[in-house]
Amino acid sequence: MVDEQERLLPIANVGRIMKQILPPNAKVSKEAKQTLQECATEFISFVTGEASDKCRKENRKTVNGDDICWALAALGFDNYADAIVRYLHKYREVERDKATQNKATCISSQDKDEESSEDRSNQPPHQQAEAPSTRV
Repeated sequence: MVDEQERLLPIANVGRIMKQILPPNAKVSKEAKQTLQECATEFISFVTGEASDKCRKENRKTVNGDDICWALAALGFDNYADAIVRYLHKYREVERDKATQNKATCISSQDKDEESSEDRSNQPPHQQAEAPSTRV
């Protein structure tokens, strides 16, 4: 059997999230953190289980963000589902932009490498670096 603490969200993270919404001088009891830790873990397990069942029925092994959004809506958490769908679309948009920027950076650095290679080939032969020759 899995140790109880291993299946729960880290309590330090739960406490940090709880404190974000409270006034700076507010304190949160250990019991309150533990209660919310158990509730949040159960909620995540409930939604993930529903998404996992959907994937199993569709003969898929990977649960994705769309499956989680579907599960939230199927379980009656429409308000959460709408917010998560919006977040998921923005997240994917940002990731797409990052990938495009990385691709542009790679192409740009390849162009620079090619230009410097061309510059070396335009130098007189005595200034060009020779590749070491190997004899067999």
